[in-house]
Amino acid sequence: MARLAIATHNAHKVDEIWAILAPALPGLSRDDAASARDLGAPSPVEDGTSFAENALIKARALAAATGLPAIADDSGIAVDVMGGAPGIFSALWSGRHGADRENLELLLAQMADIPDEHRAAAFVCAAVLVTPDGTEHVVVEESRGTLLREPAGVGGFGYDPIFRADGESVSNAELTPEQKNAISHRGRAFRALAPRVAEVLGA
Repeated sequence: MARLAIATHNAHKVDEIWAILAPALPGLSRDDAASARDLGAPSPVEDGTSFAENALIKARALAAATGLPAIADDSGIAVDVMGGAPGIFSALWSGRHGADRENLELLLAQMADIPDEHRAAAFVCAAVLVTPDGTEHVVVEESRGTLLREPAGVGGFGYDPIFRADGESVSNAELTPEQKNAISHRGRAFRALAPRVAEVLGA
């Protein structure tokens, strides 16, 4: 039986979050965590104005629906010369939620004339934990880097193929999952949240 609910219907994200949390939760197995999809929970309307607000909306809804401690994240890419856009609209930048390739291609087209020295960007992640009694913990982290001019690599998801993190020589999509989690916005956020999760679950 699940002891922790993960507020996402995205299988890639579930695997990534669990891989990040697992080292900090040695008393738990993968079977102790269930996604919103596994639990039959609907996706709430994410109408917040920040990554943290949207993450809390998802975690609060799932905790209320299941009676389990719930974790969630909201994340996206923020491009400096675009004033932080796509930001919270990253997943539906092209007009259709989760259309990764279309989102990526639209952003590349919008940045086509921007010189390399002005292509700085950051992946931002708000990771949250909400318990059924209403206790909430929020962590916001980012990974700075540069937007590439064309996709590279087949790993990861979302904007990974066009983002090269500072200090790296390849895109996020060319890193192994372990390498990516070590430097990514989501990795940093959930590692920071992990002690709270362990405390709540007694893991």
